[in-house]
Amino acid sequence: MNRKQERINLLERQIARLQKRIARLEVRSNTYSWTRVGIFFIGLGLAALLFFLLNRWWGIGLAALTIVLFAIAARFHARIERSLARHTLLSQITTLQLARIHLNWDVIPPAYPLDPTGEHPFEIDLDITGFRSLHQLLNTAVSREGSQRLHDWLLTTTPDLQDIRRRQTLVSELAPLTLFRDKLLMNSLLASRRSSQQLEGKRLLNWLGRQAQSTSLLPLLLGASALCLLTIALLLLNVFVGIPPLWTFSILCTLALFFSTAHLRGDLFDDAFYLRDAFGTLSSVFEYLEHYPYGHHMQLRKLCEPFFVDHEYRPSLLLKRTSRIASASTLKNNGILWLVINALIPWDAYCAYRLQQCKVQIATRLPAWLDVWFELEALCSLATFAYLNPEYILPTIMSPDVQDGRAVFSGQGLGHPLIQMEKKVTNDFTMKKLGEVVIVTGSNMAGKSTFLRTLGVNLCLAYAGGPVNATTLDTSLFRLFTCIRVSDSVADGYSYFYAEVRRLKALLGELAKPAQLPLFFLVDEIFKGTNNRERLIGSRSYVRAVVGRNCVGLISTHDLELVQLADILPGVSNQHFREDVIDGGMVFDYILRSGPSPTTNALKIMRMEGLPIEDGYDES
Repeated sequence: MNRKQERINLLERQIARLQKRIARLEVRSNTYSWTRVGIFFIGLGLAALLFFLLNRWWGIGLAALTIVLFAIAARFHARIERSLARHTLLSQITTLQLARIHLNWDVIPPAYPLDPTGEHPFEIDLDITGFRSLHQLLNTAVSREGSQRLHDWLLTTTPDLQDIRRRQTLVSELAPLTLFRDKLLMNSLLASRRSSQQLEGKRLLNWLGRQAQSTSLLPLLLGASALCLLTIALLLLNVFVGIPPLWTFSILCTLALFFSTAHLRGDLFDDAFYLRDAFGTLSSVFEYLEHYPYGHHMQLRKLCEPFFVDHEYRPSLLLKRTSRIASASTLKNNGILWLVINALIPWDAYCAYRLQQCKVQIATRLPAWLDVWFELEALCSLATFAYLNPEYILPTIMSPDVQDGRAVFSGQGLGHPLIQMEKKVTNDFTMKKLGEVVIVTGSNMAGKSTFLRTLGVNLCLAYAGGPVNATTLDTSLFRLFTCIRVSDSVADGYSYFYAEVRRLKALLGELAKPAQLPLFFLVDEIFKGTNNRERLIGSRSYVRAVVGRNCVGLISTHDLELVQLADILPGVSNQHFREDVIDGGMVFDYILRSGPSPTTNALKIMRMEGLPIEDGYDES
């Protein structure tokens, strides 16, 4: 049994245990529900009989006892419900982890941002973002910014060695901490009342960044409080002494003050519901990070230091307070009740004043807390990926200045992480020095495009600081550029061929830049949008233009004449994929071999699908 299967079995056992626990908790929850119903109706029914038929004091006493027993049962029931919610979420989290192993895309949620950008050097070609993408497979972030940070790491065009090594260290610490990662995710989802929506830290920072009030809200609070006290005093005098109902005028004055100062409270209250949920989410998450025993996990402790370094202003307490006040300010949505309460007490003025105080206290601290949380979410995504794929390894990233005679790229057991493990074939591949160009030939469906993507995707993972699908991988730092999935554009008036030419021109432009890092390029089916003669001329010229320069790269092609460049151009070599015909059908092993492809299969495929082929033509 391999390590991946052991991990799958472990997760399946965890799910089974959680499901049994959930079933027991549901039984207990139902028991408490019926107990509460019984206490309420039986207790109050008996209390009513005692009150009207025997002794009213006995009835009142039994009613009070019923209320106490009902409250006790409700408290225990709430505890069971919280435990049930936690176990249900843990079961969902573990089930989702299994889905990530099996690449069950119907279960894996989409990752923000949803739509890839068209001008990126490799985003679309390598399926880094979008549906069924690497980002979707990896992302476990609750916040949009956590997902965005992982997205940015995967799409970096100028990888930094120091950042990569720091992330690798943190991923190594986080990968075995399954309970830490699962509880962090569980707290994030539990605390959010709308867990299906990702929290937007940018919205919180925008709220904090709005222009501060020019004047303090304290005078407004004092004035509103004085008017409310006057209203209550005049009302009592009217009821008990019999003075005229002057309290109506004070209420009108209170409402006039209330509406005339609405603009002072507007900015603070605009996002009240969102603030309640967001700060409630963050307080639970931050409290977990404040009290977690970091022990010997020094890099993780250093990362989370802002959460516990300032004992006077603990993040969870400040955010809980802000969440409660924001929740109180949502009374505005209750219409008539809101007007009545504000006519009697300075509810909105008090909420606005307290919210303004909290805003001042957290304005300078929240950005740092959020930044750490976003970083931690992205790191936990990579760590979870490492945990779910124990056969993957953290690559060795070499400094561009110090190669020590090693190859600039050398990988063994290279596979594609978006291919299911039972269908995956791995290959070894090495590029010894800068300036090398490998021409990859092979029949249709033999695996050329997938292999190019395999190299590109693993470089993206390596530069993000995550594990790669390989048994070993040593690589230098490169700028990555691809030309694989080119498409025409009706809107822009581009044909397929013209779009490919523009993309290849952009590659040469990137190569011409005076950048410190060399270029690693991947070109699939070069110039396949034109005729054989011009494709061959263009392909030869293009290979001559890139070989020997500050780059390494692979170019796949069907033109077997192109492989002759390896005989006349130093730095050009050939590798290929092939197929075998067994019982009249083609069989691919997807193994990369040295040298040019000895076979083609286009006519074979046509015949297999029943297309007419003239007699006398065949393929070797």
